Amino acid sequence: MEKILISACLYGHAVRYDGNDNLVTHPLLDEWKKQGRFVVLCPEISGGLPTPRPPAEIQTDGNVATITGDDVTAAFHAGAQAAVALCRQHNIQLALLKENSPSCGSHFIYNGQFDGTKVTGQGLAAAALTAHGIKVFSEYQLDELAFALNSLEDKT
Repeated sequence: MEKILISACLYGHAVRYDGNDNLVTHPLLDEWKKQGRFVVLCPEISGGLPTPRPPAEIQTDGNVATITGDDVTAAFHAGAQAAVALCRQHNIQLALLKENSPSCGSHFIYNGQFDGTKVTGQGLAAAALTAHGIKVFSEYQLDELAFALNSLEDKT
């Protein structure tokens, strides 16, 4: 059975920077959860950041800084590598990650100015997973993820 890496906040864990979650409820997720498909990870927590924590965004130079100006790039890179390692450990080929996150955004991230503007881009964990051949989906792409999962399982 194929496993899926899922952002801990989407799974319902209160790991967001503000101490909340981003729980997604959907029949597909309920089914996959019952099947035991999910491997849960928050790259930011795995990288050593606390909850709650100041919001962080990727800057134009590629580093990650908090709204208070602290450089947290190393923690974000560590979390990205933890995500890759977990996928290798469990032979995971698919990931469901939180859009807009500086770690998990698969198509959009914030612009680094802390003004709420989103730009095209990937978070550090999403980019690392993609670079290692893992297909990354956001919570807005559940049908696409289901199709990819079915395609993988049809090959076995």
